Amino acid sequence: MGSPRRTHSGESRPSKPEPLCSIERTAQLMGDRWTVLILREVLLYRLERFADIERILRIAPNILTDRLTSLVDAGLLRKVEYREAGSRARFAYQPTPAGEDLKLVLAAMQQWGDEHIPPAAGVTIARETASGHRPVHLGFVDAAGAEHPLDDIAFVPTAAYEPREGSQTAGATRQD
Repeated sequence: MGSPRRTHSGESRPSKPEPLCSIERTAQLMGDRWTVLILREVLLYRLERFADIERILRIAPNILTDRLTSLVDAGLLRKVEYREAGSRARFAYQPTPAGEDLKLVLAAMQQWGDEHIPPAAGVTIARETASGHRPVHLGFVDAAGAEHPLDDIAFVPTAAYEPREGSQTAGATRQD
């Protein structure tokens, strides 16, 4: 169980335990629409400066500050001081290795959106190799490097799994 937290009225109550589900924990880190869009700008378009992110996203400065602070606290971005000649110190936000790994999550969201809800004008950004400009897609690849179709993929409970009542995976065991 987590440490106690305060409610708006000031009373103490226990924190919720950390979720076991990796999807839920990731969703907590990525938060809301603004957080995902900030990650898109930093990870995919390499915008690092507060003013640039604010201008491109047209986001309120207080919301941007809050989301950037959360991303730094979560270890997804690092805050780096810089100073332009004759100006005060400012901060840039650069991805950490864990933040860089979220490119896969953003690319999966983009690929799904391209396939299921494409803009009327067509896909706006292509995913391709940097060296040979060959189109790429995300998929399930096994340890031997073979790609597998979605209908060949099973999400198998492990020893750490806690079944939910009514879940189709309740009582499930691995069958080889």
